[in-house]
Amino acid sequence: MTELPGTDETRPTRRAFTLASLGAAALVTTSACAESERDTGGEGGGEGGGGATRDTFVFGGSSDPDSLDPVFASDGETFRVTRQIFEGLVSAAPGTTELAPSLATDWTTSEDGLSYTFTLQQGVTFSNGKPFDANAVVANFERWYNLRGLAQGEDLAYYYRSIFRGFKTNDDPALSTSLYAGSTANPDGTVTVNLTTPFAGFLASLTLPAFAMQDTEAVEAGGGNGADGADPRQSAYATGGVVGTGPFVFDSWQRGQQVTLKRNDGYWGEKAKVATAIVQFIGDGTARRQALQNGDIDGYDLVAPADVKTLQDGGFQIQNRPAFNILYLGINQAFPPLNDLKVRQAIAHAIDKEAVVRNALPEGTEVATQFMPSNVIGWNEGVTTYEYDPDTARRLLAEAGQANLTIPFNYPTDVSRPYMPDPATIYNAINSQLNAVGITTTPVAEQWSPNYLGTVQGGTEHGIHLLGWTGDYNDPDNFIGVFFGARTNEWGFEDQGLFQALAAARTATSEEAQEQAYQDLNEQVMTLLPGVPIASPVPSLAFAPGVQGYTASPVQDEVWNTVTVSAES
Repeated sequence: MTELPGTDETRPTRRAFTLASLGAAALVTTSACAESERDTGGEGGGEGGGGATRDTFVFGGSSDPDSLDPVFASDGETFRVTRQIFEGLVSAAPGTTELAPSLATDWTTSEDGLSYTFTLQQGVTFSNGKPFDANAVVANFERWYNLRGLAQGEDLAYYYRSIFRGFKTNDDPALSTSLYAGSTANPDGTVTVNLTTPFAGFLASLTLPAFAMQDTEAVEAGGGNGADGADPRQSAYATGGVVGTGPFVFDSWQRGQQVTLKRNDGYWGEKAKVATAIVQFIGDGTARRQALQNGDIDGYDLVAPADVKTLQDGGFQIQNRPAFNILYLGINQAFPPLNDLKVRQAIAHAIDKEAVVRNALPEGTEVATQFMPSNVIGWNEGVTTYEYDPDTARRLLAEAGQANLTIPFNYPTDVSRPYMPDPATIYNAINSQLNAVGITTTPVAEQWSPNYLGTVQGGTEHGIHLLGWTGDYNDPDNFIGVFFGARTNEWGFEDQGLFQALAAARTATSEEAQEQAYQDLNEQVMTLLPGVPIASPVPSLAFAPGVQGYTASPVQDEVWNTVTVSAES
C-alpha cells in the first residue's frame, strides 16, 4: 500500500479521495509495434473539443502481466490489463476509493454481517455472448472456493487467501476456515453471498480486480483452474482465452513487447472511444519517458520525480495519482538491540520527515504519522508521534547503553515504487540523519528482484530497512492488518494482544465500532513502534497533450473506455 491529514470535516465516511488535478500538456504518435493500428478516427470524441481523434491508445507499462486471469495475480501490471477486460460486482468511483456500483447496482447487508445480497445489472453479457446473471456470480465464488493444489498457493491466489483465509479443502496447513460460506442465486434475480464470520471490509475487498467476474465455463474449457497440478497462469485460458464483461476484449499478447486489446462492441456500459488499447512493455523509467517524448506511447505511470518538470516544460501533461500508500522505515526487533523500545524511539526522533519529503520525494507528498492514510476509517488524529529531536534521540540511545550503535540498513536498487520513487535518495536522506545522532549504519543495497523482499521479509538478519505499501482497497485491515496481523520476519516481534485485537477489529459489524477499534489499534501500534511511517508520496503519470478522459485512481482502478487521443498529437 497514507497520509493527507485533514480535519474531520474533510474526512467523510469511508474517507473519499478527491480527484487529482491535471497538469499541462503535449505529444503522442506512434510505436514501432503499434503504428499500423493507430488510425485516425472521425471528428470529435474527446473532452478537448471537436478535432479528429485516433483509434488507438498506447500506454507504457513496465513489464508483461503475470497472466491474464486476475484471480492468480497480485501485481499492478497484470491488473492494468485485466481491469480493461473484467469487472467486479462493485468498484471504486473514478478518482476515489469510494464504493460504487459496477455489475451490481445495489446491495444490502444482514444485521449480523453474515449475508450480502446484490442486485445485478440487467442485460449484461460476457464478451462471448453468454449471460451474466446470479448463477454466474455463484459460479465465480464457487470457483475460487474450490481451487486445489498449486492454485491455492500464496504466489497465485494471494488475494483470495488474504481475504477469505481458506478454501473448501485446504491443501496448505497455514490456511484456516474460509470466510466464504456459500452463495445463492435467488428467484428474483439477486444473489446472496454468505460469510462464516463478519468482515467489515468485505464490500471494499470486492473492488479488488482479483475478484472480477469471469465466464467460468470458458475458464474450465481453457484449463484455467489448474487441473492435474498444472500452473493455471500458463493455461490456454489465462494466456489468451479470457472472457469478461468489460469494455475491451483480449486480442493478442506478444511476450516482452505488448498486449493488444480491442473494443468490446457489445459492452453494456459506455463503450470505449478508441478501437484499440495497447500496453507496451518498457522496463526502464528513462526509456518510458523517452518513448513518450518520441511519440511512441501516449502515456505512462511512475514518472520519476526528477522528470516531472522536464516533461511539463516540454508541454506534456502530468497527472498526480491521489496518494494511497505509505513509505516506512521498518525495524526488525529480532535484531538486538532493536528490541529495546528506547532504541526504536531514538531512531524515530532522529528522523526529520519534513526534510526527507522536501529533499527526496515528489512535490505534494505528505508526512505520515501512522501506518494508514488519513482517508481510511480508523485514522487517529491524536496518535502518539515522535517529533524530530536529535537531542532526545541521543539521550535515549545513551539511556539504552547504545550511544555508539551500529546497525545494518537495507534498501533496494533497480526499482521505482509509488511509495519509493528513488530508494537510494531516500536512503541517503535518512541515513545522514541517523548518523547525526550517533547511529552508524552499514548499507546493504540489494536488487529488488529477486532478492530484496526475500531478505527483509523472509530473513532475520536485517536491521532497519526501507519498504512501503500501496493500498489495494479502502479498509484499515488492508493496511495495519497486512503489516501487523501476525508475527513476521520483517518486524520480528511477538505481541499476541495486538494480533488478537487486529483479528477482532476485522469482524466489526458497524462503522462506528470499526472506527473506534482501528483508532485504538493505531495508537497501540505507534506506542509499540515497530517501525517509523515516513510519508505518502504522490505518484505521477505523464500523457501526451492530446490524451483526454484518463482519470488517475488512488488504487489504480483505471478503465480506459473514456480515453481519447487527438490526431494532432
